[in-house]
Amino acid sequence: QVHVMESGGGLVEAGGSLTLSCAASERTFKPFAMAWFRRAPGKERDFGAAMNWSGDIVYYADYVKGRFTISNDKDKNTVYLQKNNLKPEDTTVYYCAANGRPPVSTEVYDYDHWGQGTQVTVSS
Repeated sequence: QVHVMESGGGLVEAGGSLTLSCAASERTFKPFAMAWFRRAPGKERDFGAAMNWSGDIVYYADYVKGRFTISNDKDKNTVYLQKNNLKPEDTTVYYCAANGRPPVSTEVYDYDHWGQGTQVTVSS
């Protein structure tokens, strides 16, 4: 069974940076795509960034363009989300998702494996 686990959340001041990591634990699992979503309290998860494992397909939501960067380390089966110029409205729980099959998607329902989430809090 594939387990996906996020790390790297925490408290940061507005304008600061933070890098989230997400590792897929099963060594034999080769992701086709991994993605980051967020969910504010009382709201549905919404898309942040996604990439295919070779890195030649990358999608970003409008609210992260120019501020967040998704990348991966194939040897570690890990995807990262570098978050720069953080804003108080970026405060929420961030979730990592993985898929072993196409597509590289911006939709929650296209991903089979999910982490438990990591809290990011941006102080003003």
